[in-house]
Amino acid sequence: MPSVVIPSSVTDHASSSMTRIEPAIVVEDLVKRYGTREAVRDLSFSVQPGEVFALLGPNGAGKTSTVEILEGFRKRDGGQVRVLGEDPGASRSFRQRVGMMPQQSALYPHITVLEALTLFCAYYVRPASPLALLNTIGLTDHAGARFRTLSGGEKQRLSLGLAMAGNPELMFLDEPTAAMDPQARQVTWNLISSLRAQGVTLLLTTHYLEEAQRLADRVAIIDHGRLVALGSPADLTRRAGGLVRFVTSPPVAAARFLDLPGATAAEEERPGVYRLESPDPDELLIEVALWSRATGTRVRDLRVERATLEEVFLQLTTAEVGE
Repeated sequence: MPSVVIPSSVTDHASSSMTRIEPAIVVEDLVKRYGTREAVRDLSFSVQPGEVFALLGPNGAGKTSTVEILEGFRKRDGGQVRVLGEDPGASRSFRQRVGMMPQQSALYPHITVLEALTLFCAYYVRPASPLALLNTIGLTDHAGARFRTLSGGEKQRLSLGLAMAGNPELMFLDEPTAAMDPQARQVTWNLISSLRAQGVTLLLTTHYLEEAQRLADRVAIIDHGRLVALGSPADLTRRAGGLVRFVTSPPVAAARFLDLPGATAAEEERPGVYRLESPDPDELLIEVALWSRATGTRVRDLRVERATLEEVFLQLTTAEVGE
């Protein structure tokens, strides 16, 4: 698969977005109801120009409703929404500046890859080059292949190319690497990172938490329509605390480590091998090192293990989902 090459035209609008003062997306007290069920409840967040923003949540959390409101496909029942300075519920002109990649694409089964790219580019005032996009998404060898013959991952890559057809300032990506093999996923991640580097704003929804942790500048986690966490992946995992692991010679009673500042739990996994829990594992690591010097106990393999974004996600959402 070729290396990522972004057509220069893709960044035409993106470079101007870097000077934009207002956020690319503003959501204030958003409400969406379906009958008596409130799918989105007073949801607020903003997305800055040029950042990758991941909107995460379990099934039924309100992600799809929120994104469809932002895209202008669904009406809201309360609150305010602005996309590139416009109300998506009252204007359609902003769509010339936006690219949308749905989770599952549906095209004419007999249309070829190049025909699809050419068709979608024709919808825009400032289109990208279909041939350049073909190379960017790594489907040059499949230019004449019909849509129905593509694999799931190839269809996803074509869908990403279609989302780039109008040189968007802002892109909505719904499960962008679903059905992709590891190699295609890596290329897609590189492409998303390259788009961000060129100033394109990306709102990403995914159930692949490693993807969000790797790509996103900031993450919003929603559950039952409400915002439960907002911040960078590093901030969210740091708030969740972590573990300090180490080995001592000779072994000591694990309970002794509960006297260390910041240690909330201590476990001896096997003689001489310990695991301590702490809301601030970096500080606890220092305390273990100081304890080692003060007691003359040899400590080796001292390391910190932080919670992953997936673990943070489960901590914040599993309790309510299980009710």
